[in-house]
Amino acid sequence: MDFDIDRDAVLQTFLSESEEGLAMMEEALVGLESRPEDGELLAAVFRVAHTLKGNASSLGFEGLVRLSHTLEDLLDRVRNRAIPVTGDLVTLLLDAVDALRDLVPAAVNGGEALTVVHEALLRELSRRAGGVDDPPPSTGSGGAPRGEEPATPEPARPAEHRSLRVDINRLDRMLDLTGEIAIARGRLRRMLEQHGAPAPVLEAQGEVDRLSLDLQELVMKVRLVPLRGTFRAFVRTVRDLAARQGKQARLILEGEDVEVDTSVIAQVRDPLTHMIRNALDHGIEAPEVRRTVGKDPCGTLALRARHEGATIVIEIADDGAGLNRERILERARERGIDAEHKEEEEIQRLVFEPGFSTAETVTELSGRGIGLDVVRRNVMALRGKVGIRSQEGIGTTITLRLPLTLAIIDGFIVGVGDEAYVIPLEAVVECLELPKEASSDTREGGVINLRGAALPYLRLRRLFGLGARPGQREHVVVVRPDAGRQVGLVVDHLEGGFQTVIKPLGRLFQGLSGVAGSAILGTGRVAMILDVPSLLAEALRGQEAAKHEQWSAPKAESQGA
Repeated sequence: MDFDIDRDAVLQTFLSESEEGLAMMEEALVGLESRPEDGELLAAVFRVAHTLKGNASSLGFEGLVRLSHTLEDLLDRVRNRAIPVTGDLVTLLLDAVDALRDLVPAAVNGGEALTVVHEALLRELSRRAGGVDDPPPSTGSGGAPRGEEPATPEPARPAEHRSLRVDINRLDRMLDLTGEIAIARGRLRRMLEQHGAPAPVLEAQGEVDRLSLDLQELVMKVRLVPLRGTFRAFVRTVRDLAARQGKQARLILEGEDVEVDTSVIAQVRDPLTHMIRNALDHGIEAPEVRRTVGKDPCGTLALRARHEGATIVIEIADDGAGLNRERILERARERGIDAEHKEEEEIQRLVFEPGFSTAETVTELSGRGIGLDVVRRNVMALRGKVGIRSQEGIGTTITLRLPLTLAIIDGFIVGVGDEAYVIPLEAVVECLELPKEASSDTREGGVINLRGAALPYLRLRRLFGLGARPGQREHVVVVRPDAGRQVGLVVDHLEGGFQTVIKPLGRLFQGLSGVAGSAILGTGRVAMILDVPSLLAEALRGQEAAKHEQWSAPKAESQGA
């Protein structure tokens, strides 16, 4: 009987399962280095190697079979206590994991031939396993080595929950549709109310509303994935980077089961990598230095995650040297920054400025003032906030606050003339009426007094060239995109908050300054979502220009006199 097998689907399943298995193997090997007597860790490594060999054999991937079989031989000797677990052995096994990571996608794409480097690794694994220098021969037909029964995967355990792999683009479209359904529902309900629809009709419409909200919430949950995989990948990173610098460090993970939208996970890896590299290079001291100050020679990095309302909080904390305040102030003076009278938090936040580095020398890992600037810019691009707190000699903690999803926004609607704009709600601090003396000034920006502090403001009407004069009253929406400066956005009227699906801008409008996307309001109108960080930068430039005018005017008068 013939069976029509979708080989492409089988290969994709093999690829994804192998990636997950190799990640588990890598984490177990790093743990085995510090706990060599832990039989469970070794058993986990062995299971992954055995399963990978069986799956590769069934698909005819000879190179993968040879490498995984030789790896299995070495692991068997370790399991039988014939070979001790040492740092050198773990490094070799991790090299094997890297080689398998190279070979799996290559095999799926039809090019799994072993390279010279892979062959050299294969010989070294065979030598350490106590075999001959030549690795086991291949069968030439994708089966197991001659003289051995074909390897078969271990029987799969019954799954507690059924699962299905779905293309993320389909989930994006589903979420987009639920947003459009919500908009259509709102318009339909207003029309029914305006035309005096009978109570039973309105009640039925209310039931549709509730079901639609349940559907939208369910679609959102489908997109959520745990941070476990992202966090655990850094276990190997910390181990390798610390060893490269002659340091000792361990990574502690907390909140691995915290779930976040898959789009956020894809964009948070880079900032986390920069922060971990920075902590190992600048924070964690050398073992002899730590002993001198009474610390454990092995430094600790903690990677934590937790939910706070509609945001996810990720922290990276180290017990290293902390930030050197005097060095930060010295670098600020060199760059022409007046930091002497700043609050402690503002002083520490200077390390996120472009090109700002307190390192004495440039190393392979850091020292050019790029890493933390990348973190700040990437987090702000995610509509997030970044904070830092440090105590010299105790350690440093960097905190990221990110939205649970990038697809839906809690926004605050404002109106300017006939146009509507959406400000991300997490950036809004307060709203107030624009003072009369500022209302008479129709320039694009300026500065007002907010409870004794200077607040730079920006007129959206002038910024977007909307023309016409405003009404009798103007309002200031005070926003703060991160823990730093505040700025005021001057608008004609306030319309309140709402939640909507973000619509990306078309190709012609991508990169438009001050605009991050678009949204469809309940009325069916299109509103631009404002890019608060870029507007903040614009307002601060206006503030500096205003200060310059205030300084130069008296000077010109005195010269004229």
